Amino acid sequence: MRQKFHIDFVKNSKIFFCISLGLMLVALVVNIFFIPTRVDIQFTGGTIIKYSYSGELKEKQISDAAQKATKDTISFTFSENLASSDSNSHMVSLEFMGNKAISVEEQDEVTKQLTEAFPKNNIKLEQSTVVDASKGANFFFKCLAAVILAAVLIIAYIGIRFKKIGGISAGVMAIVALVHDLIIVYFTFAMFNMSLNDNFIAVVLMVLGYSVNDTIVIYDRIRENRRKMGPKATTAEVTNASINQCFTRTICTSITTLAAIGSVLVVSLIFNIESIISFALPMMIGLVSGCYSSICIAAPLWVMWKNHTDKKKAEKSKASKGDKKALDKSKKAEFKKEKPAPTAVKEAEQEEESEEETEAEAEDTSADEAAQEDETPVESAEDAEKDGEE
Repeated sequence: MRQKFHIDFVKNSKIFFCISLGLMLVALVVNIFFIPTRVDIQFTGGTIIKYSYSGELKEKQISDAAQKATKDTISFTFSENLASSDSNSHMVSLEFMGNKAISVEEQDEVTKQLTEAFPKNNIKLEQSTVVDASKGANFFFKCLAAVILAAVLIIAYIGIRFKKIGGISAGVMAIVALVHDLIIVYFTFAMFNMSLNDNFIAVVLMVLGYSVNDTIVIYDRIRENRRKMGPKATTAEVTNASINQCFTRTICTSITTLAAIGSVLVVSLIFNIESIISFALPMMIGLVSGCYSSICIAAPLWVMWKNHTDKKKAEKSKASKGDKKALDKSKKAEFKKEKPAPTAVKEAEQEEESEEETEAEAEDTSADEAAQEDETPVESAEDAEKDGEE
């Protein structure tokens, strides 16, 4: 593949990291102090009552009328009733948060207050749903388990497929990029004051799949370029070349997907379809985040980790070679200490020879003395005989 761009993503990785961290920090401050997170009744439990009506009504008018019938906290969601065949083309959902469902009497009182307050708007009760809090929590944990299982399978898949370029580390960095996307999606729901519901889980799973697909394409290009560019090319050079080669493909794919989802968002905004808006808008932002994280987060972060591990391995091998040399030197020194010097050997040989000569001389001397002792008595006897004869 011909490389059209020459952007040094690895060199500018710290800038990309600072951009992501800065956005997250600003969103966190806004989320804590200004726009708190709304959790949908699907997770917290409570009661949902949906009414259809005609004409135009403001949220404050409905909230004031409904609040007279109950002491519970109510949240409101407005949308278009596309399935309606009469003039009641608008929908309003009243959500009563809490661990217990509201009674039938309270529900009838809310309906009565609304119909009396707005007699010209033809208010009708369309649906009443009770969500148990325990079921909502169970649903939330099942969704969380699905996300965790997806992350584990992604690490296993990347670890096996890209074993030649350090598959496990590549998989972990892909998960770091996915966590980045998940946080961005969460803050999107919080900043636009959307409730965390089943749409949130759906958006998270779709963004994770889209983002990891981009990351795998880049990793696959890195694996091919590592073989083509040879061992002399550094990890940063191979990664930069791979990202630049995939850059056009990634941008074109993202634009096409954003155009499709954007058209859905425009239609949902025109008809004020709340459920589709809360899916399409976070999905668009999540796709942009997924494209960004694959190019600017996952691959550069993997290069940093790879350089770190290679440096540690080099230091470890250098230290082991130094220990081996020191051990060889100590062995040689000990061998020199134990091995006798040539002069010492010669002196020992000379001492042994002198001892042998001394012993030989001593033996010769004792032999001469013994011979002299044997000869002396004979001579004295002969002299005695001569004296007798005389």
